Amino acid sequence: MDATENTHKKAYSMRWTHVLLIVLLTNLITITGTYWILKTYFFTSAFTPVTLNAKEEKILEAKLNALGYEPEHPSPKNESDELDENGFLKPEPYSEENAIREISFNERELNAILAKNTDLAQKLAIDLSADLVSAKLLIPLEEDFPVLGGKTLRFNAGIGMAYQHDKPVIVLKGISFMGIPIPNAWLGDLKNIDLVGEFGVDPGFWRSFSAGIENIKVTDDQINIKFKE
Repeated sequence: MDATENTHKKAYSMRWTHVLLIVLLTNLITITGTYWILKTYFFTSAFTPVTLNAKEEKILEAKLNALGYEPEHPSPKNESDELDENGFLKPEPYSEENAIREISFNERELNAILAKNTDLAQKLAIDLSADLVSAKLLIPLEEDFPVLGGKTLRFNAGIGMAYQHDKPVIVLKGISFMGIPIPNAWLGDLKNIDLVGEFGVDPGFWRSFSAGIENIKVTDDQINIKFKE
């Protein structure tokens, strides 16, 4: 009888030991998983700015120059072409002859422009895929902000872009906050609606926007927009 009781006591003790280990292990996995999710999807660190190589820099500078944008530190040759012998900007008559009516950038170029010319380099990143422009935005909060002070909020958004039936198609695919999609009702029921088709009939921004676009094409890593005369 004593042997049987000892056996039951040992089994009982082992069961409680196993249960305790399982509970501790489960808590550890839960805590680790929660930390990883918060760190990865909620309280994200800043993005790494895009850095172009010398060849990519030259191509981007040529595109920006063609659009009339001068880099922060223009080359001596380009600067001398714009200035007269007294160092003043040369006047010139307006002309649209041979004017550029199309812009084309790849994904790295767009993110490099952000990195060089705004304070959004580590807070905003753009992704290009077939008929879709996506963006990730990080918003750091002040240390004295309630509850989330010192943390970084994460927003994601997607906008469909294409050209169909002789007009641009602009569609809000959605916006998410901290990894959670914002309900369509909170976005004014605008998700998955062609904004040009919906609002371009009446006079206003979307009608004027549509009238000035000849073509829009977004592919993997590339966006092309052609304007009308």
